[in-house]
Amino acid sequence: MNKLLYLAKRLVLGVPVVLFGLSMTFIILYLSPFDPMTAILGRDSDPETARQVAVALGLRYPDGTPVPLWIQYKNFLVETMTFNFGQSWVVTRGQNVGQLVWERMPATVWLGFWSVVIALVLGIPIGLYAGLRSNTWGDYAASFGGIVWRAMPNFWLAVMLSGLLSAGGLLSFYRGFLIPTDVIGTPNALGNLLGSFVPIPSLEWLSIPVPNFYNWAVAFKWILPAALVLGSSSMGNEVRIGRTAVLESINAPYIDTAKAKGLSARTIIGKHVARNALIPLLPVIMGEFYLLIGGSVLVELIFGIRGLGNLYLSAIFASDIPIIGALTYVFILILVFFNIAQDIAYTFIDPRITLDGAEQ
Repeated sequence: MNKLLYLAKRLVLGVPVVLFGLSMTFIILYLSPFDPMTAILGRDSDPETARQVAVALGLRYPDGTPVPLWIQYKNFLVETMTFNFGQSWVVTRGQNVGQLVWERMPATVWLGFWSVVIALVLGIPIGLYAGLRSNTWGDYAASFGGIVWRAMPNFWLAVMLSGLLSAGGLLSFYRGFLIPTDVIGTPNALGNLLGSFVPIPSLEWLSIPVPNFYNWAVAFKWILPAALVLGSSSMGNEVRIGRTAVLESINAPYIDTAKAKGLSARTIIGKHVARNALIPLLPVIMGEFYLLIGGSVLVELIFGIRGLGNLYLSAIFASDIPIIGALTYVFILILVFFNIAQDIAYTFIDPRITLDGAEQ
């Protein structure tokens, strides 16, 4: 099956998933103890003012009668799926929710990107090393380290690391090492990573961005502790699963065949062992991108990062339903996208798997 056709098919099949997720969100929000009037006006609000606000929110008709639930549900689906999120009720009252989400997204994407990179760069090589040197001291150390990293809760590690790195902490020298930065808050350098735009001499109407490498270094050093915390559990998973996958691949019959053909150890490990070990690792690797959804909430809160996770938690505490609905929709789209990407990635790693579901 053509990859574009498969992609189109999966996108169509993803629509019911999105609808189901939004439907569950609507049920939870509107059957929960959230009270929009109390959230916006407080407990001692004037009844007439409350009625006017309810009309403006689409909860009541101008005559005061409540809008039927099915109409509210239809409006919620249409407005959310068309990215018409409305305005914030409490967190940043009156601000467009779509604009707010767009402003907070770079911090979360930056944090999530480096957490995934750190987990991949450290977890997979250590797991492969442990599998290739099984039952040695190096294997024992790597396996023990993977178990420890996996066992440490993100919120506990975040509290410990932020305390050690803050003023007077044991690792406080980190803030002044090479480039002076902080570790708490959102790096201002994120707003100027692309630097200036330089026009192309032969094409004056077209300009290219020139990255500001100093701002990149500042933003990376600032976010590194939080990214290390966020990627810790995935790194532990990669070490354990990578070690097991390598051991299974080494003992497979095709490895004996490759050795009998006279292939070098580097070729066997790089072309056969490592590639086949990536097959069980792929769900773990793709699952790391879900860190943008779940794990970032507490990590952003502890490190004071103004990202989507922090915004989501603030919206829940403040009963800000437009923000909750918007972020839930964004997170559902991320989940659907990476599920599709995972299926397509399998076809590149394992040639036996085809897009039409048949094995070669």
